[in-house]
Parts: sequence; C-alpha cells; structure tokens
Amino acid sequence: MIAHVTAAALCNENKVLSHPASADSISTSANKEDFVSMGMTAALKLSTVVLNVARITAIELMAAAEGVEFHRPLRSSARLEKALEKLRRISPAFKGDEVFSGRIEAVAEAILSGYFVE
Repeated sequence: MIAHVTAAALCNENKVLSHPASADSISTSANKEDFVSMGMTAALKLSTVVLNVARITAIELMAAAEGVEFHRPLRSSARLEKALEKLRRISPAFKGDEVFSGRIEAVAEAILSGYFVE
C-alpha cells in the first residue's frame, strides 16, 4: 500500500508542477523587458514531472507484476510475459516487507532508458 501512497504523492506533485511557468512574469532590464517567458523554469518543472511519471509507472509495473504472478500457473500474452521477465531482472518478486525505493528508482531508470521498448 505504501507504494501506492508514493504514487499518489508524486501525482499530486505533478499537478502542482503543471501550473504554467508563463502564467506569471516579472519585468527585467530596468523595466525594458516587460515579459519574460520563464522558459528555463518550465523546462526544470518538466524534467521533474517526467521523472515523477517514470516513478509512478515503475510502481504500477511492479504492482501489476505481483498481480499477474498471483494468478500463476496461468500465463499472459507472449509480449507481456517477456516484459515481466525483463522487469524481474531488475525487480524480483517481493517476499514480504521490503524497502521499495531502490527498486522504484531502478525500474524508473529502465523506463527512461528505453529498456522495455522493443
């Protein structure tokens, strides 16, 4: 359950970060430039949102994998089984109370690197 609380918190942070940086500006150059796009601020916020989405997706992948494996010996599609196999190389099945943070980061990094893309 705690992993889902983490996903909800990351999602909430993304909602806050999604407020447009350009919605507010400040004049610069002794009021000669009356609008500044805040483009760098927007880029930094986007970078955080992308990382948060990768973490949320990692949590969902790990939860889905546990769910699929609860239904063994039933099998899913070949593509899903291959994705599960790749996931399990990074994040083995849970065996009780464990710290999730390292696994979340490892799976998120794999997502961002294209590890799951065929």
